Amino acid sequence: MRLMLSFFSAYKLQTALMLTALLLSGMAEGIGLSALLPLVNVALGADATAGLTGGMVSAEQNDFERFFLETLQSMNIAPTLQNLLLIMVMGVAFKSALLLIAQRQVGYTAAQVGTDLRLEMLRAVLRSKWEYFLHQPVGKLTNSLATEAQRSSASFVYGATALTYFIQAVIYGGVALALSWQATLTATLAGAVVIGVSHFLVRITRKAGKKQTNLLTSLMSNLTDTLQSVKPLKAMSREHLADNVLAGDTSRLNKALRRQVLSGAVLDSAQELMFAVFIALGILVALQGFDMPLPTVMVLVVAIGRAFAFLGKVQKQFQKMAQGESAYWAMRASIDEALGAEEQLSDGIVPNFDHAMEFRAVDFDYDQHPVFRQLSLTIRAGTLTTLVGPSGAGKTTIIDLTIGLLRPQQGQILLDGTPLSDIDIRAWRSKIGYVPQETVLLHDTIAHNVSLGDPDLDPEAIQRALESAGAWDFVQKMPEGVETNVGERGGKLSGGQRQRIVIARALVNRPRLLILDEATSALDPASEAAIRQTMETLKGELTILAISHNRAMVDAADTVYKLGDGQANVVDRETEAALFS
Repeated sequence: MRLMLSFFSAYKLQTALMLTALLLSGMAEGIGLSALLPLVNVALGADATAGLTGGMVSAEQNDFERFFLETLQSMNIAPTLQNLLLIMVMGVAFKSALLLIAQRQVGYTAAQVGTDLRLEMLRAVLRSKWEYFLHQPVGKLTNSLATEAQRSSASFVYGATALTYFIQAVIYGGVALALSWQATLTATLAGAVVIGVSHFLVRITRKAGKKQTNLLTSLMSNLTDTLQSVKPLKAMSREHLADNVLAGDTSRLNKALRRQVLSGAVLDSAQELMFAVFIALGILVALQGFDMPLPTVMVLVVAIGRAFAFLGKVQKQFQKMAQGESAYWAMRASIDEALGAEEQLSDGIVPNFDHAMEFRAVDFDYDQHPVFRQLSLTIRAGTLTTLVGPSGAGKTTIIDLTIGLLRPQQGQILLDGTPLSDIDIRAWRSKIGYVPQETVLLHDTIAHNVSLGDPDLDPEAIQRALESAGAWDFVQKMPEGVETNVGERGGKLSGGQRQRIVIARALVNRPRLLILDEATSALDPASEAAIRQTMETLKGELTILAISHNRAMVDAADTVYKLGDGQANVVDRETEAALFS
């Protein structure tokens, strides 16, 4: 029940409303059930008021019935067949109405649980340090936001439903206790035996649920990676290799689900049989051992039978809750882990970038592997600076240090003479436009891909960004202009067109620094030349920092740094041609 306590502590008001409705519905059902024994006596031809008038019904055996009839008498209600039936119907009606309120509250709270978990997870990950984010498989995050949040929400529903059944079982048990404490005590012990014997099936389900959580995470991670690599896999006729990996995860998941289904089915059949045996024995003992009147035994059987039925449902719902419990705790662990890696962004000096950004004797290690030692370079404002060098030389690391995603272990990074550690990083990043190597567009319109849905960006700002990126000419020639849908990952556009849309996205907020992270590496010569022309037009209006191995971006640069051996050396114009020889 640790899971439900966690939910209840997080949603106190909703829990209070739900419990109040459940308790009142149980009481209403108990009142309706209380009319059953007098009703049976009337139906069998006995005087329902005999216990009050000294008739044939024993007061010792029917204290509960006597109390009910005395209550009716105090309210001037005659214990007639019509009145007793009306009381039963009204009890069921009130119970149904209150139960509807409780179930509605459960549904609303369950939806809120899923929403809150998704938002908490997403916000925690987005606020985490870049190093933490780099080590998280995309499929794991996708699985948490989709599958684990949904299973957690379902577990809350199962737990709340179990609580509903438990309250109803207590109400029926209370009625049975009022009729015969001996029979009720015996039935309680029998019920405890049934629940205890079958509890191992709950443990099997919980274990299968944990395995399901782990396998779903693995499956979603592998599936995400595979979907991102479908084209090269098909091009090399190696899609069967991905199929083998996914089939293995799916097969293991299927086995876990089969164990879960089997344990649930066994619990249903075995529990029902054991309860039936104990109820039959109880009837025999009550009639022959305690010599109880038949009407009392009939009502007692109904009360105990219903109590057993609800207790069985409690265990079944608890079993279903245990099945998804691991998803909630796994998600909570992921959220706590992300919160523990939260990026600490404090207020500082608001930057402007009027002069230069300087790296002074910077040392940086990544996963205990040295990348830079005493690195020094300068990015002058209003110029185009290009970084070249072999793979692994640290070009992207310089970008990440510039943005403030990474912090150097030694040395300083100065922006207009102010250490980056003293600057408001959020304000600094808002002045940066970033164009990644992979030009991924959303399956949406050109306008939405440029603005990303920012309500503060009007059509004029979008058009201005497209013009600055050299994209306006081809965009306005499209049938729907900026409202043209670009297709999945921008598939309806050429590589050069996609690149210009992404550049427009980076320019739409009028940044002070534009970063091109190998943004022209996959372009044809014509598109590359067009991008170069765009960069030369922008140079002076803003600062451009580019990673590129293309001749055009190197030729257009004011300064070229060649990275290697943890250092950055300026390439002069006389030796620049050697980079491409």
